[in-house]
Amino acid sequence: MTLHNQNELVLKATAVLESLASGNPEAITNYIHPDQYIQHNQALPDGRAAMLGALDHLKEIGTKISIKRILADGDYVALHSEYDFFGPKIGFDIFRFENGLIVEHWDNIQDRVEKTPSNHTMIDGPATIKDIDKTDANKAYVKSYVENILFGKNPDLLASYFAGDHYIQHSPHIADGLSGVVAAMQGLKEKNIEFQYTHLHQVIGQGDFVLTVSEGLFDGQHTSFYDLFRVEDEKITEHWDVIEAILPAEKRKNQNSRF
Repeated sequence: MTLHNQNELVLKATAVLESLASGNPEAITNYIHPDQYIQHNQALPDGRAAMLGALDHLKEIGTKISIKRILADGDYVALHSEYDFFGPKIGFDIFRFENGLIVEHWDNIQDRVEKTPSNHTMIDGPATIKDIDKTDANKAYVKSYVENILFGKNPDLLASYFAGDHYIQHSPHIADGLSGVVAAMQGLKEKNIEFQYTHLHQVIGQGDFVLTVSEGLFDGQHTSFYDLFRVEDEKITEHWDVIEAILPAEKRKNQNSRF
């Protein structure tokens, strides 16, 4: 895909997301497929018409969206944003395109925590993409980290993914550094809180940023995990995440998989 085409998809995805705050239906009408839009947010009905139908209500409640990061990877565009929508939230949205139109959407949204243990926010930090030539290598590296560490296949490799304690953590309840990760894992174990990744569904990357979409269990709940990593000199140097419990079947408004 050419840079021009990629930029075009980014502009379309951005316009659609921003329309949820503005209430202007133009971007949704122009850029979302009229018949083939698959909605993986199970709190919303399937199809473009449902999205158009929600605009007035979203505007009425004062929805605000501030996009911080955008990754473009082939037919996929992922956006990392701050929302004001029934309170302050942080979210990831992923759009898939076919022939220039959006045909599929996934997202994960979590209440915003003001400050993390190391005084970052859930969304601050670098946003400019670097190392475009390392995209494939970084995606493979992050995938191996998720499989070996988060899935528990080779936990002894944990330290090898980090440059000592040079690791910035934006997850709401984990401190900076490899030491912060170890302490958080130990804390969950001591409290008997189940924390398990079971399936890796998507790996979307551009340059030094890689987003993974995983499924698993957290504290007894079926959960969706979105993890954004920044890779520098072949080490993981920064991490953001959004964790959301998956709706039980009786509360879902569409029959699509969450993933």
